[in-house]
Amino acid sequence: MTTKRARAKRATVHDVALEAGVSRGTVSRYVNGERYVSAAAREAIEAAIAKVGYVPNTAARNLVMQRTQAVGFIVHEPHSLFVEDPNIGEILLGANARLSEADHQMAVLIVDTERDTERVARYLSGGLVDGVVIVSARADDPITRVVERLQLPAAYVGHPPGAASTASFVVIDNRGAASAITERLAATGRSRIGMIAAALDRDSGADRLSGFRAALGDRFDETLVEPVPLYSYSAGRDGMRRLLERAPDLDGVFAASDAVAAGAIEALKEAGRRVPEDVGVVGFDDSAWARRTTPPLSTVRQPAAGLGAGAAELVLDRLRGEDTPAERRLDCEIVWRDSA
Repeated sequence: MTTKRARAKRATVHDVALEAGVSRGTVSRYVNGERYVSAAAREAIEAAIAKVGYVPNTAARNLVMQRTQAVGFIVHEPHSLFVEDPNIGEILLGANARLSEADHQMAVLIVDTERDTERVARYLSGGLVDGVVIVSARADDPITRVVERLQLPAAYVGHPPGAASTASFVVIDNRGAASAITERLAATGRSRIGMIAAALDRDSGADRLSGFRAALGDRFDETLVEPVPLYSYSAGRDGMRRLLERAPDLDGVFAASDAVAAGAIEALKEAGRRVPEDVGVVGFDDSAWARRTTPPLSTVRQPAAGLGAGAAELVLDRLRGEDTPAERRLDCEIVWRDSA
């Protein structure tokens, strides 16, 4: 003969209220994170929850509040670059850490193709996230139009043209940092400085080229700029090869990212050019790529994890109904190593 084990009864708000000696409404306000609960009541409720073993029914609460407790993390990059680029990983981890502290889940959404755009648009339209953090948005990105149409609380890492007018932004001074490291490269005595200019269809790439141009002033030579589509190692290697064909007397290079710089150094070595003796090379990011190169890369350190955490915080502020700044700016610095 077999017997069925009785399922333990789940503790309820009513049980907590009886144990704490407060009303069910007070317990509900505490559980839902509302402010109007006295310190004494809060202490009694917390003790009661620990004693009776109450676990909030998050799914039911979210249904009532029309919240999912999830925030989308949208990356508009090829799948291969999502894995290759350590900056994206650092931004993601920074955002996830902040969301985790606030008991929110992260839903990672990668947009590579037009089909991905349609899929992500359907997902967002289904009400499966409360807000979004967006990385690598292009000018006139279709995802920004979807976010604006749905009126989702959004924060961008960067400030892409055409972004939703209701969004917030976490940025660094790409133009100023690019100008500063170009000036330092020129100060080492380089006279023919080129740039491998990546991702010109987004604000970071365009601003880094603008800073490079500003630093050189009258010495700027348009023929020494090689545009490439992505912040990737292969783009840097191929771009450097083309630049050397046009300008074999080049003696300095600003690469728009560390991954691009690593590819450029590889191409220079293939061509028999020594770094830094023949060609000084600088990058941007201070990612893991900067420490993999030989020699180690001079670069701009940007706070990737801080950008992710800041963007997540702006979304959470919006969800809490708090006023948020339109833009939050983080500092970056030059890290000078042996490549220049």
